[in-house]
Amino acid sequence: MSLFFRYVIFAVFSTLVNFAVQEAVVRTAPIAPLILSILGGTIAGFAVKYVLDKKWIFYDGYTSHAGEARKVALYGMFSVLTTIIFWSFEIAFWTIWETDFAKYAGGALGLAIGYVSKYTLDRRFVFRSEGA
Repeated sequence: MSLFFRYVIFAVFSTLVNFAVQEAVVRTAPIAPLILSILGGTIAGFAVKYVLDKKWIFYDGYTSHAGEARKVALYGMFSVLTTIIFWSFEIAFWTIWETDFAKYAGGALGLAIGYVSKYTLDRRFVFRSEGA
């Protein structure tokens, strides 16, 4: 299986985990289900994607507690940055054309740019192994 295909499958899988956790929280949370669901889903999706990327995309081994903490922090920071790219394109397209098609087209373009950027940033700064 190609690296590109694995990366796409892992992105889709982590998104599905995010949404499944969100749904579970919405159905069970006694207070603030929306906020808790977004937080829970984001944490779950992040954790799944990090582990899959670390092991199956970048073939990165364990270094030390400090090294792993550094990787998680950088990975998280780059995730926030690329999410902002995605949301910016989606919102900009909707604002300009005011259609659902434009919103999703902008979202798709933003996701593509975000994932390419994320992979490049992760390869260069987070997982510096020879396997990537």
